[in-house]
Amino acid sequence: MPAPIYILNGPNLNRLGRREPEIYGHTTLAEVEALCRDAAGDWPMEFRQSNSESELIGWIHEATDNGAGMIINPAAFTFYSMAIMDALKMFPGPLIEFHISNIHRREEIYHNSLVSGVATAVIAGLGAQGYRVAVSELIRLIRKD
Repeated sequence: MPAPIYILNGPNLNRLGRREPEIYGHTTLAEVEALCRDAAGDWPMEFRQSNSESELIGWIHEATDNGAGMIINPAAFTFYSMAIMDALKMFPGPLIEFHISNIHRREEIYHNSLVSGVATAVIAGLGAQGYRVAVSELIRLIRKD
C-alpha cells in the first residue's frame, strides 16, 4: 500500500458553501472531500481542515514523516505565515498549493503567496472542482518520482 497523500485546508474553509459563494461557490467541504476521495481512488488519503495555524503545522510535520505527496490550501495563512512556509520546506515529496479562487485576480493583498516559492506546483481559480485536478496531478507527480 502506498504512503498516503495529505490534503490540508486552512482557516474558514469549513465554511465553504456558505462563505462568499460568489467567490468560493456553493460546494461544501464535505463535498470537496468526496471529490478528492473519488479522484484518489484506492490511493490512501488524509483529508483535514483547521482554523489553527499550529494544528496545520503539526499535520505538515506528520505528512513530512508519512506522506507521499501533499495538497495544501493554506487560505489566509498563504500570505503571512512564515511558520507554515518553513514547515512546508521540509516536505520531501511533491507539494501542490491550491486555491479555489484565482488569487491573482483578487485584491492586491492576495497576490503574494509565501507558499508558492516552496511548492512543486500551484493551482488556482478552478473552483472547488479543481481539487479533483490537484489530486490527479499529485498522484501523477508521485508516480513520476
